[in-house]
Amino acid sequence: MALLQRSKQRLDIDLLVLPDTNLILIASVIEPLRGANRIAGSELYRWRLLTPDGAPVPTTSNIAVPAQGSFRASTEDAPLFVLASYDWRRSATPALKMQLSRAARYRTVIAGVESGTWLLAEASLLDGLSATVHWEDYEDFALAYPEVRAVKDRFVIDGKRLTTSGSLPTVDLMLEVIRQRQGYSLALEVSRLFRYEQPSFHIDEPLSAASAGLRLHDPRVTQAVHLMEEHIEQPLVLARLARRVGVSARHLQDLFQQSIGAPPHVHYLALRLNTARRKVIETTASFADIAAATGFNSASAFARSYRASFSESPSETRRRLRRRITPSQASL
Repeated sequence: MALLQRSKQRLDIDLLVLPDTNLILIASVIEPLRGANRIAGSELYRWRLLTPDGAPVPTTSNIAVPAQGSFRASTEDAPLFVLASYDWRRSATPALKMQLSRAARYRTVIAGVESGTWLLAEASLLDGLSATVHWEDYEDFALAYPEVRAVKDRFVIDGKRLTTSGSLPTVDLMLEVIRQRQGYSLALEVSRLFRYEQPSFHIDEPLSAASAGLRLHDPRVTQAVHLMEEHIEQPLVLARLARRVGVSARHLQDLFQQSIGAPPHVHYLALRLNTARRKVIETTASFADIAAATGFNSASAFARSYRASFSESPSETRRRLRRRITPSQASL
């Protein structure tokens, strides 16, 4: 599935937006992709908004969303996201269901976003598959479509079908797409743009910038992440990190997997590489100094990890993204 495979190629996505969709639902698909483009400094994703008739579609916020075209069944193979919120039944015309069925022959992926799941089920595109819907609709959906395995989850990926249960779960899905295509480091940076943990009211417990996009339900994971952030230059080995938290190394690995879906060493490396990338872009420090400041034994080891994570060398990033200070700017 191209949507969930490591790739350097730009991914084009079509969004079929139905009347009375929430603005936040549209943003939940687009904004993580926009954030990935901005942070990466290149167009990793491009999207196109379609409506059933090509006309601007009204939203529940009384703001019409302009369309870039009308949705028609064709041989297009770009992933298709079907977005719907309220009154989805008004859009479930025989013509639209037929168009969705025809589109499924060519589209690499079709996703049902919130009530878009109902549209996919109506078009028999979820038969024999697992799918999720908004929690308020779960019982009704399960009764209406016994051929679909309804599950209570934030999002579900089952073959070529993706479904989400709401706006924030859709953000989670898009972060998973970014993680699969560009890696954990970029997904972690993008997540910081959209979510944060409610900071403590105690002065000595500030909100952590690096962990701002994570829902750290276990205090031991929170403590471990903070320790990682405090020891970027001289990383702690897993055994010592676990001792500081008060658990075994194996238990800490399990807690990380349950809490953020990644083992400690993957999260730790992402923190260090994201710190390094900011230094590459925002400073003139040598790569050897950046390597030392982010816990790498050598500039070559840093370069290998950097390229593996960001698909380019530090020097390529700096050449591509750094703002060049012109003589006239420097004199200001």
